[in-house]
Amino acid sequence: MRKTKAFLIVIGLFSCAVLSYAADRDDAKTLVKNAAAYVKYQGKDKALAEISTPKGMFDKGELYVFAYDLQGIMLAHPKNPSLIGQNLLNVPDTEGKLFRKEIVEKAKSQGSGWVDYLYLNPETNRQEHKTTYFQKVGDIIICCGVYQDYTHGGD
Repeated sequence: MRKTKAFLIVIGLFSCAVLSYAADRDDAKTLVKNAAAYVKYQGKDKALAEISTPKGMFDKGELYVFAYDLQGIMLAHPKNPSLIGQNLLNVPDTEGKLFRKEIVEKAKSQGSGWVDYLYLNPETNRQEHKTTYFQKVGDIIICCGVYQDYTHGGD
């Protein structure tokens, strides 16, 4: 119990820090690592529920965690719950890139890495370039991306 409380305090401190500055690749990678640790400490079901919680521990505005299974089915998403349960493996971005397929294949072969694609930013409601860090944790893939076009405070 003490170990779990300490872990949650560390996650909470990180979450507050992320809100204080513009997100970058290191922030995305750290949030994935924290979510992966949460899976290990709390179990897959509890972790997926938390990842899907809007404004929860792993939803920091433009920086948010989402998860797939090893077949490309969305397991958790805090911004678009209608995606949960859908197999998105062969759904391309607006430029035709099968980025989810690339994430799944790389997760299976490499365990972790980065994938670039175009995606709708829920904070700006515009298609923007995104780079996503992913990490395979058991039979799930934890992901978090950074919108490269996002400007804090306007254009």
